Amino acid sequence: MVGTVKVPLPLTSLNHISLICRSVEESLDFYQNILGFIPIRRPSFDFNGAWLYNFNYSMGIHLLQAENPDSLPKKTEINPKDNHISFQCESMAAVARGLKDMGIKYIEREVEEGGIFVSQIFFHDPDGFMVEICDCENLPVVPLAANANGASACKMRPILQRHEDLALCIN
Repeated sequence: MVGTVKVPLPLTSLNHISLICRSVEESLDFYQNILGFIPIRRPSFDFNGAWLYNFNYSMGIHLLQAENPDSLPKKTEINPKDNHISFQCESMAAVARGLKDMGIKYIEREVEEGGIFVSQIFFHDPDGFMVEICDCENLPVVPLAANANGASACKMRPILQRHEDLALCIN
């Protein structure tokens, strides 16, 4: 590490992820029609690409056309331990039905932690990037460190309280 950071950077949220694509058009179709992102205006860069945004998630995806699409690795195995982006959903059954109806290959997993179950579905986008859909909000977010990496107590209290209430309902 370059230097010791005593106070984390003053970040507020995740803005976007960028993905290098074999075909911006194919990826645009996937993120728009499968995951519900909408195209938004993009600055006039000197390379092909597209910006998408989902107002429900308050998150963007920037698609960048690969200069040499054949050089991108091709992933066929669905591996939950691979790099991936994860989205929460309201109905895992509806997601599984939708993916099946669209002919998208996926795998399902279930994780149990302290009597709490989390369902996960993993699949690839057109370029082999892993996508996870889950009901991960079922699992409490519990900081390991007392100061939670600089998170203020007033921000932590509502998160912890919500999960303490959830734990009371489960026990």
